[in-house]
Amino acid sequence: MPTRKQRRRRQKGRRHDYEYVYVDDEGHEVEVDSEEVEQVRSPRNGKRQPQKSRDGRPVRHVAAPSWSKVGKRALLFFPLIFLAFSFVNSNQAVGTRLLVTLVYTAFFVPFMYLMDRAMYRAYLKRSGQPLPQRQPWKR
Repeated sequence: MPTRKQRRRRQKGRRHDYEYVYVDDEGHEVEVDSEEVEQVRSPRNGKRQPQKSRDGRPVRHVAAPSWSKVGKRALLFFPLIFLAFSFVNSNQAVGTRLLVTLVYTAFFVPFMYLMDRAMYRAYLKRSGQPLPQRQPWKR
């Protein structure tokens, strides 16, 4: 059985025209003045306030993707991948393990860049910034 507070929230969400309503200490809904509604709808001085995530914290800044950052990250992951292959394939020669690690790291680099790009684009959408224009291929 939902509580009274949950029922009021559900009723408020079902209204067709969204209204700003306060609930007083006794549980009665009180309408908001039109001046307060305008202040809520349009921020002061025309400045846009930073968007907040669901838990109330500001959206974390995500840097634009770059190949140099991906290369540094690949240098970090190279020894970790080598250790994993050494643990799994301890009977192979060291040269073979290095070669396999190099191949896996080479496949891993473009996927890391694509992941960075996807995270950056999601950040831009959440913060309301325009997506970067696609650059034409140069020949």
